[in-house]
Amino acid sequence: MLFFKLFFFFSDNAAKLEEVDKQRTAIENLNQQLLGNVMKSTCKNVKFMTFLSFLVKQVAFSASLLAEGGGITGPFNTHTTLVFKHLVTNIGNAYNPHTGIFTAPVRGAYHFEWYVCGPGDPVYGVAVVLFKNGERIFSAWERQASHFGTASNGASLRLETGDQVFLCLWVSFKIYDNHFHHSTFSGHLLFTM
Repeated sequence: MLFFKLFFFFSDNAAKLEEVDKQRTAIENLNQQLLGNVMKSTCKNVKFMTFLSFLVKQVAFSASLLAEGGGITGPFNTHTTLVFKHLVTNIGNAYNPHTGIFTAPVRGAYHFEWYVCGPGDPVYGVAVVLFKNGERIFSAWERQASHFGTASNGASLRLETGDQVFLCLWVSFKIYDNHFHHSTFSGHLLFTM
């Protein structure tokens, strides 16, 4: 008799746990849909931004320059925004792989890193500059007379909602990437403010 009571007790609790798990999944899906809708519209309301800061806790992306194949990008006769097309991670969808621009979804401290590879060139190498809303922040530069050269840099920035961060290939310079993904751009939210 005790066996049957225990069996029904555990069966009933297993069904309740399964229902709780379904409800949790449904809530997570609704949160993702809500966040997607919020990201599509612009709002200056402070209370709403506080609510959004509460919702957005995870933002991270990592991408390499070329989606497939390999080759040299540049040189160009103007500074050119680099579009890193091979996404490895894009949690929060703040990085746009069509424009190369990261748009801060919430006010906070963010960290960015970039690693670039350039072909050997006796005059020009690789020079990539991090911009915040059109303002130059830091650069990574390397010149090798022959063979390939690499450079990297990083920055932690305080961003307001809607601020944009991107990398530009400096005028007359070149960058290289292939299926080993030598040239990359990454960033993540450290904390909201």
